[in-house]
Amino acid sequence: MKTVLTTALAAALAMTTPATAQTEPAKPAPTQPFVPPDFTPPTHVEAADFKLVPLGPEVVKADYDAYMSSIEHLQKTFTRSTAWPHPGITDADAMKDMEGEQARSRSRRSFDYSVLTPDGRRERGSVYISPSPVAGYDAVVRLWVTKADYDAGFDAALYQWVQDWVRKDWPFHNVAYPGRAIDWATWDAMVAAAKAAKKAAQ
Repeated sequence: MKTVLTTALAAALAMTTPATAQTEPAKPAPTQPFVPPDFTPPTHVEAADFKLVPLGPEVVKADYDAYMSSIEHLQKTFTRSTAWPHPGITDADAMKDMEGEQARSRSRRSFDYSVLTPDGRRERGSVYISPSPVAGYDAVVRLWVTKADYDAGFDAALYQWVQDWVRKDWPFHNVAYPGRAIDWATWDAMVAAAKAAKKAAQ
């Protein structure tokens, strides 16, 4: 009798195990890192008439002075919004922003740079390198310069330099430059479509 019960129990387990396994939730696919683990992001880059250093508390005053000198210019050409920059930004707001930039860089979620004069006393603009929300691009690069530097022709020069730098020193294959290589209206439509597709898939 014991042998019969044991055999029956084994058969029952054999029959139920596959069904149990099929009902287990599927493990999510591992998220690809923005940059390879063995890639070391640049932390100090020298050019002829400027240098790049990571955005963070060390450059908070230079960064604040730069964007506050060009509020209307940046609202029209960069953010296309009155949300940033705006006249009400405080020193505490600026520091919180810089701490956030530094945290994202340290966690390798994005890499943002201050474009300084060679002596480091003045910020001429900023460069932001982040993951792309649109399929087919492995990075998005955005940049701005102050109104004074824009009027002096620095925007075009920096854009050309950044394209060469990203191509040579970063591990990306297809980079989006919204507002430049891709006009804003097209980019906005692509981002909206990507968000809609992601929502529909959830």
